[in-house]
Amino acid sequence: MSIMQMDQAAVAATYKRFPVEIVSGKGSVVVDPQGKEYIDMGSGIGVTAFGIADEAWQQAVIEQIGKVQHMSNLYYTEPCARLATMLCEKTGMKKVFFSNSGAEANECAIKVARKYALQQHGADHYTIVTLQQSFHGRTLATLAATGQDVFHSQFLPLPEGFVSVPANDIEAIKAAAIEHKAAALMLECVQGEGGVRALDADYLQAVAAFAKEQDILLIVDEVQAGNGRTGKLYSYMHFGIQPDIISTAKGLSGGLPLGATLMSAKVENVLTYGDHGSTFGGNPVCCAAAISVFGRLTDELLAEVMAKGEYIREQLIGAPGVEAVTGLGLMIGIKTTKPAAEVLKTCMDNGVLCLTAKDKLRLLPALNIPQEVLAKAISVIKAACAE
Repeated sequence: MSIMQMDQAAVAATYKRFPVEIVSGKGSVVVDPQGKEYIDMGSGIGVTAFGIADEAWQQAVIEQIGKVQHMSNLYYTEPCARLATMLCEKTGMKKVFFSNSGAEANECAIKVARKYALQQHGADHYTIVTLQQSFHGRTLATLAATGQDVFHSQFLPLPEGFVSVPANDIEAIKAAAIEHKAAALMLECVQGEGGVRALDADYLQAVAAFAKEQDILLIVDEVQAGNGRTGKLYSYMHFGIQPDIISTAKGLSGGLPLGATLMSAKVENVLTYGDHGSTFGGNPVCCAAAISVFGRLTDELLAEVMAKGEYIREQLIGAPGVEAVTGLGLMIGIKTTKPAAEVLKTCMDNGVLCLTAKDKLRLLPALNIPQEVLAKAISVIKAACAE
């Protein structure tokens, strides 16, 4: 049996895989069993922040594996403590809870918000108000938080206490928060799965001001948009707002599973002994990998991310077959005249791996993709859009 046949026989059929097997790679180039090379413009859906087989990342992982690969959270480990300290210092947050994924980071955020609201406002203040076209995860609670009915219908009944309203409509979110006695407002500054849409700055600032005025927590989901992806350390930093809770994952650990929920001074002591836990959260190998990644998200690198994002925009805006380009930094959505799936297939046939989001082609390349590799990929994408 081939690997594809073996996978189809033994792995749950929850993914519509492309007919490509990847066996190796370096940086932003990956290779199939026949030796065909592909430029990776998806980075594992925004995970491999510094590309494949990054040497500094590898060294950090190998060094930690040689010491201890796992300890329970009954004991202290240096990578966990160091990473939490780095995250707090760079964001102004006060405490971090580590988990394994973005969905788990959001679950923790929801629990913090509900306990805070219970303590401060009473048992009837538990609703989490989210935005339509959002995506917060695939657990039952984060599915309920996700403002897309297409993900809901086969898994009803979902947990109660979640309401979604249109994005960029300040009166809608205010009305829902008051009517439903909201514990928190939960949003992505750039909606990734919802079509790579950056929310309006005025809207985000109005939401943050309203939340503060009403003592409703503001949760910002930075699972996909965080860790340098948009050209800032976290996407909310583009908009002059300060969340009460930040959730993140994906690119944080550069390819190993790690989620993090960051809590501000307002909520830093909400979770106490026994309130939450995770067997693998804060795993020392994953945290060592994340220290390697996070420590390299310098101002210089973030400036390069912005410059590369601007290069993509300049190349594609107005190009034949391109109707619009959305997103921030290296989180790019391309509205194409042809169906995005057709453009993606043409790109793949010509050695460039892309993603889609709703009706758009989506690009999430490694943050350090070399300019010449990026230029080659964009030329293939332009040609595929124009055909």
